[in-house]
Amino acid sequence: MKKTILATIAAAALAITSFSAYAQMKDPMVGGAAMYPTKTIVENAMNSPVHTTLVAAVKAAGLVDTLSGPGPFTVFAPTNEAFDKLPAGTVDNLVKPENKAELTKILTYHVVPGRVSSKDLMKMIKKGHGKAMLKTVQGEDLTATMSGGHIMLTDAKGGMATVTTADVFQSNGVIHVIDTVLMPS
Repeated sequence: MKKTILATIAAAALAITSFSAYAQMKDPMVGGAAMYPTKTIVENAMNSPVHTTLVAAVKAAGLVDTLSGPGPFTVFAPTNEAFDKLPAGTVDNLVKPENKAELTKILTYHVVPGRVSSKDLMKMIKKGHGKAMLKTVQGEDLTATMSGGHIMLTDAKGGMATVTTADVFQSNGVIHVIDTVLMPS
């Protein structure tokens, strides 16, 4: 009887350990924080220590409800370091209430309707003979290309961002982490 109980406890412990290891492998990490596919884009971004500037900007633009909605959305999410590349004072100026329209224009330029995975992007790039045009929610296009095995995005002003972490799936879309803020015309 004791052996049966011990065997049952051991099996349960093994199952819990295996499930925990599986769960950790399954949920991608961004900035050291797990991104859960059951949470929305905004919920996961709020947990990412490398997206605090993006979250503050989304709040200032009044886009929290939109990006928490059903979507689906594909968000090219600039990191804090990406925002730090902008000229000094740019972010502080953009989050002022009087600049909400400009901030919204920039942020919605980082959003594409639908759930577009990196595999989808690569297929689109191949089909487009080396480039794919992505219509953003803002209305202008982003150009996607491949360089050295990385997906690159070129904005309306010729600036380039690299997708550094792809396919962070959310309940209402997908996030691709990028290293540069994209600017519309």
